[in-house]
Amino acid sequence: MLTLIHLYPREMNIYGDTGNIRVLARRLAWRGIEACVEPVTVGGPMPTAADIVLGGGGQDAAQGEIGADFVARASTLRAMADDGVVFLAICGSYQLLGHEFVTQEGVRIPGVGVLDVTTHGSPTRLIGNNHVDTADAGRLVGYENHSGLTTLGSGVRPLGRTESGRGNNGSDRTEGAVRDNVFGTYLHGPVLAKSPRFADELLRRALARHGHSQELEPLDDSLAEQAAAVAVGRPR
Repeated sequence: MLTLIHLYPREMNIYGDTGNIRVLARRLAWRGIEACVEPVTVGGPMPTAADIVLGGGGQDAAQGEIGADFVARASTLRAMADDGVVFLAICGSYQLLGHEFVTQEGVRIPGVGVLDVTTHGSPTRLIGNNHVDTADAGRLVGYENHSGLTTLGSGVRPLGRTESGRGNNGSDRTEGAVRDNVFGTYLHGPVLAKSPRFADELLRRALARHGHSQELEPLDDSLAEQAAAVAVGRPR
């Protein structure tokens, strides 16, 4: 059994991000592996046992609601990351895993320091369908909508490369960030529904922590791959 921690499912579920946890649970079930999904709410307990931690994106107001609670869990989240727990953080959760978010007005909002990234608010908005070529899991397909521009530090590498004008900041062609088993990305959609190889890579890493080294049983991903092809072909 794998334990999936879902951070702030009410506040951080824009553009279908809750679908990511459903994709992982279903892909485990299809292989006969049980999944236990544990939601974490503002002020609620954080389960001590975790295999995968997922956080979605939200409106600015939603991020304000969870900001202090998220930072209060900083030591726990850093310990999980150091212990090899798998993370998938989307958009707002990705930003909060970094060092800080600096608003357009210069206000500094602290993050938890799991990822060596910093985000600055901007009047520029990166919005539209996007696909990212990655070393970890081939092509990822999703949808971005953010005005926070993220810069990567030396402690992370880009999740993938994207077209100019998209991704982390619209200028350096990077998208997302990776540190050990921690993945951050701006791709909504939910990204795992149209990126089954990425979903399985997260599951493979989580199972490997329990000593399971065998390959995952293949699944029929033809429908997901067709959906990805349609999304890639749509205008931005």
